[in-house]
Amino acid sequence: MSTDEPTDPSDSAESASIDVDGGDVVADSAADERPTIMQLAFPSILGNLLYTIVGVVQTLFVGELGSSALAAIGAGQRVFFALQAILLAITAGTTALVARAWGAGDYREASRVTMASLVLGGAFSLAAMLVGVFLARPIAGLFGLDEATLDLAAANIRWLSFFNLAFAVNFILAASLRATGDAWSPLMVGAVVNALNIPLLYVLVFGKFGFPQMGVAGAAVAAGVAFSVGALLLLGLWMSQRFELKYSKGGWWRRERLKRLLEIGLPAGVEQLVFQLGFFVFLIIIGRYYGTAAFAAYNIGVTMLMVCMTVGFGFSIAGSTLVGQNLGANDPEGAARSGWRAMGYAVLLMGLLGLIVLFNAQPLAQMFIGDDEETIRYTVQFVSLLGAMMPLMAVEFSIGGALRGAGDTRFPLIATFLGLIIMRCGLAALFTWMELPVFWVYASLVGDYVLKAIMLVWRFKNGRWKTLVRVPATV
Repeated sequence: MSTDEPTDPSDSAESASIDVDGGDVVADSAADERPTIMQLAFPSILGNLLYTIVGVVQTLFVGELGSSALAAIGAGQRVFFALQAILLAITAGTTALVARAWGAGDYREASRVTMASLVLGGAFSLAAMLVGVFLARPIAGLFGLDEATLDLAAANIRWLSFFNLAFAVNFILAASLRATGDAWSPLMVGAVVNALNIPLLYVLVFGKFGFPQMGVAGAAVAAGVAFSVGALLLLGLWMSQRFELKYSKGGWWRRERLKRLLEIGLPAGVEQLVFQLGFFVFLIIIGRYYGTAAFAAYNIGVTMLMVCMTVGFGFSIAGSTLVGQNLGANDPEGAARSGWRAMGYAVLLMGLLGLIVLFNAQPLAQMFIGDDEETIRYTVQFVSLLGAMMPLMAVEFSIGGALRGAGDTRFPLIATFLGLIIMRCGLAALFTWMELPVFWVYASLVGDYVLKAIMLVWRFKNGRWKTLVRVPATV
């Protein structure tokens, strides 16, 4: 990591305007005040809640096609997120560097980091598209699903992969905007995306109004088309200078800037690969040894608790942004307070929502899967465990986000590896070898979340993250 000292925000000029000359951004001042945790978290939670609603609607629609279709959606999404690991790594670097530059009042650098991130993300998303399109079936085959479910999962993966570039633009521009403190613009664009996604789900999954009945593949196409519209909208607004984060035509291609993005993002990318590998192994164990019903129950249970996770995502974004901005403004103690506050809010709200879902698991499961008693039983078992873990998952979201906002992406990688791979997958393999019921395999997630929460809190408390990355205002 660089040992360069951060630029003091007082180095910026006093004028409150940001001029754009020939597409190059000239930053004249830093913002007088940074947003609060709730000002950032609230719109982020609303935005994630919209996506959660779409996920619930998707599960309800696809659930009418049976447990095989639900299992295929779960497998397809898991592969899709694995293919997005590098993209998510780039967004981690984007958030840290844009927030740091914005906190230091260097708006030009924030714009150039955004442009560099889009170019890198676009290149990697196209590479991932080729993998997803041509290797969909052999990858989906790892889950040990029956032939009919495997065909559905492979189709879902292929169609999602076609729209990788649109997903990349959405993720990166939204991350940059939130890192500047603008969480409302991604929310507004996200509302448009979701408003389009739901009717597309209906007509493409079921073949209404003259559209072909695509089933599981229709869910992927609906998401892809909606996100393509969102990508065009974000790009159009950004390039027409409608955001405080201005579009910059040149100056973004600097080796030092790209190096910093990769230095911060690479561990986050490896963490995502570890994360996806862990879930691959976990779901392979369930699919191969406990069947499609147990596999589908996992996907349904996660969907039921997704509203809790949207809260966690919101406070992860808020903590990440404010930690980065405070460090950019040379206020490490303010950064620490932001992280702890984000954790407190997340633990309280996620814990309460988790209890509500836990105590209503049976009727919620019946809403998703109808009268499939075996899948309902497995879903209730899984939700009873994961719902109880919401406070610990809140720690992972909030403190993990705060560390990444500081540029400390290596320690969350270590915590994920030890918690998910060693603890969860290790216990799941042990319980399967002992021929215990699937409840015990589900229960292995308890050890995962306990270990990660302890490790992340210890890391944030010791404060090493405050001095790991020092970024000059302009490179």
